[in-house]
Amino acid sequence: MANQVSEFPTERTFQYQHSLPPLPVPSLEGSLANYLDAVLPFATEEEYQVTAAIVKRFGEGIGNDLHQKLLQRARTRRNWLEEWWLDAAYLEMRCPSQLNVNFGGPAPYLEHCWPPTEGVQLQRTSISMWHTLQYWDLLRTERLDPHKAGNVVLDMDQFRMLFCTCKVPGVTKDTIINYFKTESEGPCPSHVVVMCKGRFFSFDAVCDGHILTPPELLRHLTHVKQCCEGEPTGDGIAALTSEERTRWAKAREYLIGIDPANKTILETIQSSLFVVSLDDAKPYATAENYTPVSLEVLTGDPTIRWGDKSYNSISFADGTFGSNCDHAPFEGMVLVTHCYYVDQQLKATDGKWKGSETVRPMPLPEELVFTVDDRVRSDVAHAKQQYFETTQDLQVVCYAFTSFGKAAIKQRKLHPDTFIQLALQLAYYRQHGRLGSCYETAMTRRFYHGRTETMRPCTLEAQNWCHTMLLPAASAEAKRKALLLAFNKHNKLMAEAQNGKGFDRHLLGLYLIAKEEGLPMPDLFTDPLYSKSGGGGNFTLSTSLAGYTTVHGVGAPMVHHGYGFFYRIRDDRIVASCTAWKSSPETDAETLFQNLVTSLHEMLHLATTAQL
Repeated sequence: MANQVSEFPTERTFQYQHSLPPLPVPSLEGSLANYLDAVLPFATEEEYQVTAAIVKRFGEGIGNDLHQKLLQRARTRRNWLEEWWLDAAYLEMRCPSQLNVNFGGPAPYLEHCWPPTEGVQLQRTSISMWHTLQYWDLLRTERLDPHKAGNVVLDMDQFRMLFCTCKVPGVTKDTIINYFKTESEGPCPSHVVVMCKGRFFSFDAVCDGHILTPPELLRHLTHVKQCCEGEPTGDGIAALTSEERTRWAKAREYLIGIDPANKTILETIQSSLFVVSLDDAKPYATAENYTPVSLEVLTGDPTIRWGDKSYNSISFADGTFGSNCDHAPFEGMVLVTHCYYVDQQLKATDGKWKGSETVRPMPLPEELVFTVDDRVRSDVAHAKQQYFETTQDLQVVCYAFTSFGKAAIKQRKLHPDTFIQLALQLAYYRQHGRLGSCYETAMTRRFYHGRTETMRPCTLEAQNWCHTMLLPAASAEAKRKALLLAFNKHNKLMAEAQNGKGFDRHLLGLYLIAKEEGLPMPDLFTDPLYSKSGGGGNFTLSTSLAGYTTVHGVGAPMVHHGYGFFYRIRDDRIVASCTAWKSSPETDAETLFQNLVTSLHEMLHLATTAQL
């Protein structure tokens, strides 16, 4: 995820897009064998025999027919999954997406040059915005080097979705609108929307072909703040984006119906580079405890962030920052890469602007005022009520574990990501007395428009290791052997998933063909073990590595009785965010984190006492 930027690049950002290999379709035999292996930790012997018989019938009958149709689809598409995944995972979902689908994250600037400080919100925002605009310009001019894994080029298409992108609600299915263009493709919107106290303002971030400087941006931000200070709050139309999707779609249709000017305002927000939220909250997070800002980016004021926007940059009154992003257009990796670029630029300049203080003459920001009536006000009130009822139910913890990090783990010749995943399995096992079905994001960007595949860390080997760790009579040697087997299995499955040989997306494809053709749903997908092991989006642990940078993420659990778990790994620390629903009597995020700490210490001790 390093941002290699070249003044005179030899490779353009998107130049390899057309030469990337198509997303492969795994073999049916391989996928079904891997699926059977994955359900083992959740099955009794009797349950497993029933499922094995179902899988055998599926593979010899309807499954093979569906697989042939999938192969046919793959012959005419470079990515057979892309459209399906966008629809099934995001656009057809009807639950409120702002909390259930969106991801957010605290900015790391407070760890160095920008600790929480009052009275600097607008000044810091102007500098942060300027660096973000520079990143947009790097993408526009294709000066950001293409990402690679070793010598393998990775797909960069998701980076087109960071700016000028928005989801638009539909009654049965949403759509994504993307206005971004590179310089060679043509003009691209260059305005920014600023939200403050339930009101909207817009201004062009480019003047006479040059990006506005921090002093110029500061003047605009100051104008917005002055317009809102001491005045009644706005109508809070943005809260509608936190609604159930069909309800929001109908409210949007009504909003456009009462005044065509409302449609123009909506299009201005949708096409904007990004949204800046001036938030009055003061989370006061620290490098050891990111909980307050993590909670705020996920559950903060819904009237000052556009939940459907690809990027909401949130500026808090204590001089700290965060973000909230719609997940549909891209994976968290895109935002992490961008935020790490800003972080590195701020570090290099000590968070200061060292250029010209001259402010060119230009128009002040324009306020975007919706025409509303009593029904719109009622819709907004309903949206806010359901949003706050749901957010109050979300438990968020985000701490830094500082006893050790990547350096100590790699010194023992272990993979840091696998180390954390197995520690999480042990933590859950210790807390709940059983293993939890687990999803870990595996990147498939080596293929054309590749996004993710599911990697399932809850393996039989992980189960055996967790069981061994809690056996009082187990020797250290037995624990180490079991750990090594679990490590090897995890690494093997991750490599397969990244190379297009995972099975979850394959099974989804077979399921969707059956659904599209109106066929009876195959037993494989109605078998209790399918959902019990996580299939159909039922993973108890929804996890993702945010990377090895300073940038962190946070997201809600996938299921009511589950956890959301994001983590990043640095040389000297591991930062983890854990979320759970308070209304679930089974879960507690704070306890899971403390059990994770215990697991991490136990594992390092185990790895230290003898070389694995």
